[in-house]
Amino acid sequence: MSDLTNYNEETQELFLKFLISDPDLFARCQNIVQPEYFNMKYRNAVKLFISHSTDFNSIPTPEQVSAASGVQIEPIPNVTPDHHDWFLKEFETFCRHKALEKAIIESTDLLEDQDYGAVENKIKEASQVGLVKDLGLEYFEDPKARLQWIKDQSGAISTGWKGIDHKLYGGLNRGEMTIFAGGSGAGKSLFLQNFGVNWALAGLNVVYISLELSEQLISMRLDSMVSGFAVKEVMRNMDDVDLKVRMKGKGAGKFRVKQMPNGVNCNDLRVFLREYEISIGEKVDCLLVDYLDLMMPISAKVSGSDLFIKDKYVSEELRNLAMERDLLFVTASQLNRGAVEEIEFDHHHIAGGISKIQTADNVVGIFTSNAMREKGRYQIQFMKTRSSSGVGSKVDLRFNPDTLRIEDLQEGDEDAMTMTTTNLVDQLKRSNSIKADEPEAKDVISGAMNMREFFKKNDQ
Repeated sequence: MSDLTNYNEETQELFLKFLISDPDLFARCQNIVQPEYFNMKYRNAVKLFISHSTDFNSIPTPEQVSAASGVQIEPIPNVTPDHHDWFLKEFETFCRHKALEKAIIESTDLLEDQDYGAVENKIKEASQVGLVKDLGLEYFEDPKARLQWIKDQSGAISTGWKGIDHKLYGGLNRGEMTIFAGGSGAGKSLFLQNFGVNWALAGLNVVYISLELSEQLISMRLDSMVSGFAVKEVMRNMDDVDLKVRMKGKGAGKFRVKQMPNGVNCNDLRVFLREYEISIGEKVDCLLVDYLDLMMPISAKVSGSDLFIKDKYVSEELRNLAMERDLLFVTASQLNRGAVEEIEFDHHHIAGGISKIQTADNVVGIFTSNAMREKGRYQIQFMKTRSSSGVGSKVDLRFNPDTLRIEDLQEGDEDAMTMTTTNLVDQLKRSNSIKADEPEAKDVISGAMNMREFFKKNDQ
C-alpha cells in the first residue's frame, strides 16, 4: 500500500475497518486515537471503540458499532503483518496531523490574548502525538554492553567541589534542575557565582542570568574570584586584575552575565539562549538563574500571588528547558523566615511550598551565620537528590570572605572551627559585661549555643 496524501471519508472508514479487524491493533493505537480526529459520521463509532475497550477490554462487534452509530464497519479479511505495519504508520501520521489541526484552531483565541506561551505548548503537545516505540531495555540481555553505555554516556560533571561531587556520585547531570535554598543573605548568589567560575574555568560555556544584582556588581565579584584579589582591592589593582582575568580566560569557556527584570518567564530565557548561541556559534553548557522565586510562569493567567501554583509552573518550565537544551542547570530559592534559625532543613522551609521540591532533581540547603562566614565556613545540607543516596547528609566548605571563593575544606579546618565555636560560647557565658537576663544577651548566647550544638552534632 502506498502513503496517503489526504484523509478523506473513505480513508477514515478504512482505518476503522483495520481497528475492528484486530483487537491488538486498537490496543496499540489507544493512546492516540480521539473521536474529534474523525468526520462527524464516524465519531460515535470511535467513541464506542474507546468506551468498549475501557469497560470490557475488547473492541465492539460490527453489530454493536452499527447499532450505536448507524455506520456499518466490517473487518478486513486476510490482514497480514505487512498490512499492520502500513496501517500503524499511516494512522500515527493521521492522528498527529489532526492533533496539530485541532491545536491551531484552538490557538486562535490565545493569539488574540497574546498568550504565545500557551500556543507554543499546544503545538508542541500536538507534534508529539505518536505510538509507543521505545520499549526500554531487556535487563538480562548483554549486561556488559549496557554497563559500558552507562560509562560512556555518564553526564556527571564535577561541581568543582570534591565533597559535593562525592555525595552526588560524581557531580551534576545535564537536563536536571538543582536548587540551592537559603535565607536572605545566606549566600545563594555567591554559590551560583562560584558554580559559574568553577564551570567556566573547566572549559564549559556558562550563562548567568541575574534577576536581582546588576551585571557590573556580579562581574566585579567574579573579578575577585578569578584573580584572587580581595573585592575591596580590585579597583586599586585594575591592571593586575585585568592581566590575571585575561590569562585565566584563555583556557576557559565563555561566561556570559545577563541581567533581566523581575517577572521574566522561561520563554524569555529560551529566546536569549538561542540568540546567544547564534552569536557565539557554540552551545551553552550551563545555565545559572538567580533566582527562581523572581520568575513568572509563561501563562499570564497564573496569578503571581498564588506562590504554590506560580512556583509549580515556573519549576516545571525551567526543568523542561534544561532537558530540552541538555543544560547543567542550577538556580536558587528563598528559605522562609522560620528556617533562618534552624540547623536542620526540611521541605516545609522552602518559601512557596513543596511544589519546587517535587520538580527539582536536587535541592541543597545553605546553612551559615555571620560568625561562620567571618571564620570562613559554610555548610550545605542535601534535602533531595534524585540520582544519589545523599539526602540528609551535609558537606562543610571553606569560604574566603576577601575573594568570595567557596572551596573544599582543607585538612585541620573542621577542628579549628569547632574549637572557635566552643570558645565563643564559653566566653559569652563568662562575660561580665552583659547581664544574662537581658533580652539581647539571651539572643546572643542562644545563637552561640545553637552553633555549638550544630558543630557537635556534625562531628559525630
